[in-house]
This record gives sequence, C-alpha cells and structure tokens, in this order.
Amino acid sequence: MKKLILVILGLTLAATLFAAEAATLVPPGNRNAVQPDIPGASSRRTQATNTSFQAKYRKVYALLQNDAGLRGKIKKAAATYGIDPLHIVGAIVGEHTYNVDAYDRLQTYYVKAISYLSSKLSFAYEGEDITDFVQRPEFKKCAAMSDSYDLWECREQVWNHSFRGKSVGGTSFPDDRFGATFFQPYYAGQTFGLGQLNPLTALQMSDLVHKVSGLPKLDVGDPNSVYKTIMD
Repeated sequence: MKKLILVILGLTLAATLFAAEAATLVPPGNRNAVQPDIPGASSRRTQATNTSFQAKYRKVYALLQNDAGLRGKIKKAAATYGIDPLHIVGAIVGEHTYNVDAYDRLQTYYVKAISYLSSKLSFAYEGEDITDFVQRPEFKKCAAMSDSYDLWECREQVWNHSFRGKSVGGTSFPDDRFGATFFQPYYAGQTFGLGQLNPLTALQMSDLVHKVSGLPKLDVGDPNSVYKTIMD
C-alpha cells in the first residue's frame, strides 16, 4: 500500500511540475481583491449530492488530520520532487472541496478501486481502440515524440485540429475533449483516486514519474493497469 499511494502522489506532483515549468512568473501573493466566483458546475455538483462546500472541506480536512500515515507519505513524496508538502495538500483539499467528496478513510479508496477493476476496461470510441486510433496518418507527426508528455500533448492537439466535431473516414467524432472521448469508459468527467487524476493526465506524466520515483511506465494498451495505478 505504501508504494501504491506514492504512485498517485507522484502523478499529481508530476502534473504540478510540468505546469510550473510552462508558467509565467508573477509576483507572490493573492492577486484577486475578492474571491473569484465558484464555477457553476462545481455548485451544481455539490447541490446534487445534498452537501455544501463547507462540509466537503471539513471532511477532507479531517481525513488529512486523522491519518498520520498519509501525511507522512505526502511529506516523503514532496521531498522526492523537491516541493513544499502544502502544494500536495492544497491540491487534494481544493479538489475534494470544489469537485468530488472525500471519503472518511484512505482505505475506502482501495475498496472503491475494486469495483472499477472487476471488469475488462477499454480506451475506445465507437469500437475503435485508442491504440489503433493513434495509428491513423493524422498522428504521423507525433511518432517522433519520445517523452510521454510531448507524445500525448501532440496527440491531443491532433485530435482538436483533425477530429474533434468532424466526420473522418466515415466516423463522426463528438465536439468534446480527447480525454472525455477515449479515456472515460464509464461516464464523462471521470477522475480517480485521492489525487483525482484522469487517465490521459496519468499517461502524460508517466515518464517523469518513472524517472523521479522509479515506478513502472504506464501502457495505454492496458487500461486496467492505468486505472489500478491511479486508484491504488
């Protein structure tokens, strides 16, 4: 379990590090005079589950407060990636306050994982597996990409330019995100695990996590393994 929780934390950290590298430096401090409005989708999701942002915040706060082992793993992962543990804590608290609802115990995430991994999963659209889809000629320019982040970023750009909302080769593709079309076999908006990652993000960060944490690289041809890595 110790190694598995480092997987999800490592993936979350890797996503943060890539975002930081691409960001423009700004002066420190809060740049907003007032708190920005909460997105409507977040409010609707919270109302639909008959709860409140305050209640969700208290729940995830209690999870972190009561689990010394989890706090220790967060500190260890932060040290591995050379960042302050508060960056991990802030991401977890924000996600479970404004998006999903936290479970009372970390063990519950492992129990939930079993329900998703009890059947054969696939990354596909209208019967076309993602491994076949990315062999289409439109993706030829991505073949030279060796890093997982660059590779999947390129493929996502090709999707947006050549397939999204278009009919190609007799197949009509939805006007939706690449991840939502191919990487959510159950329903739209899926993110998983304590860090609430989606499969496409995990695939993008695979090489960096492998390099820094020494964890196995993810294989898009094995969706169950990708989900297991995220949810475990």
